[in-house]
Amino acid sequence: MEKYTPPLAYRIRPHCIDELIGQDEARKFIESFAQGNLRSVVLWGPPGTGKSSAAHVVERLYPDSYFSISAVTSGVQDIKRVTKEAENAASPPIVFIDEIHRFNRIQQDALLPFVERGDIVLIGATTENPSFSITSPLLSRLQVVVFHSLNAPDIEKILNRAVLFDESLKSRNKAVSEKCIKALSHAADGDARAALNLLELALSTIEKELIDIQDLSSLLERPFYHDKTGEKHYDLISAFHKSVRASDIHASIYWLGRMLEGGEDRLFILRRMIRIASEDIGMAEPNALRMVMSAKDAFTMLGSPEGELALYQAAVYLACAPKSNALYLAEKKVHDLIKKTGTPQVPLYLRNAPTKLMKELGYGKGYIYAHDDPHGALLVNYFPEGIEEVRLYMPRDIGFEKRVKEIMNARKKAAAHRAGPYRKTS
Repeated sequence: MEKYTPPLAYRIRPHCIDELIGQDEARKFIESFAQGNLRSVVLWGPPGTGKSSAAHVVERLYPDSYFSISAVTSGVQDIKRVTKEAENAASPPIVFIDEIHRFNRIQQDALLPFVERGDIVLIGATTENPSFSITSPLLSRLQVVVFHSLNAPDIEKILNRAVLFDESLKSRNKAVSEKCIKALSHAADGDARAALNLLELALSTIEKELIDIQDLSSLLERPFYHDKTGEKHYDLISAFHKSVRASDIHASIYWLGRMLEGGEDRLFILRRMIRIASEDIGMAEPNALRMVMSAKDAFTMLGSPEGELALYQAAVYLACAPKSNALYLAEKKVHDLIKKTGTPQVPLYLRNAPTKLMKELGYGKGYIYAHDDPHGALLVNYFPEGIEEVRLYMPRDIGFEKRVKEIMNARKKAAAHRAGPYRKTS
């Protein structure tokens, strides 16, 4: 049986600070550790950006007091075991917890006393936003070190280093063209581990002494990284929403495409479109909401990928539509008014009176039926007693909302003509 060989990404992990490529903030954190300034940190960034590699460099600096734990398979007992083993150490143990976001709240809270007292120096690694995945008490005791997606030139350096120094690759007696390296670095989408995996796969499966770019066509079709519940999930939908709000059609469909290519839930996108139709467009173009609902129906009927064209159609319509946040502001004013005034009783003349008793109690008395006396109906205050008429909805002079404004102004004018000075508004 052939001896097991670890993956290339593991074999060429950096052993010192100089070998860590493309993460300046991480280099500073390691330099601080090298100078003896040990502090608990959380390493946050997308997959394949060097979090485990940075921790490995720390391990090389402090081999006798470094302990590695995976949050997938470990728990609080492992922390206690590590602490006990290192009781007689000259310095506190350095505990690396990979995927620390997988620890539940109880497990994270159990770490607090160890970190608080300095019994351990915690290095956590996570792909999820610590603001959401790490409890506030624990996060307040950690320095956040941000790892960014690697750019293509940095990944090129990592691939070239692998080709030059990895003995397993050199033993294959194959070469990789410069264009091939560039293509692999771009296809990895900021993920060095993915690039190294692609390189190793190419060298092990392509039967040529010189591998060029045309030999990689089947290997370069990989999905983009997209965390459908984490930071990138919310960043992309935010970029899409803001682009539509600004009426930038090209940017709107670009961010839509990024989400679709990344495997985002199509109904999640449609739900945000429904919100946009009301929040950012509203009565300026009432058909915007109908368009999105039609797109939802079309996608539900066709599914992917055919139904996705309806999402593009809706996105373009939303971006083109006249914009007004008057409904959104009106909603906020209503919330504020209710919070301020509480829940006063509905005036008797506005109440329903389906029974004789209710009529005897005055329910519905004084109500003016607008169809019988439209002008008289203008005299009625439709707010609760104690609340003067307030202007909650302020339409703008754009799209259909301009017509709504004209209707509102006409009602106000008719009321003033009918009843003398119009009731003072606030």
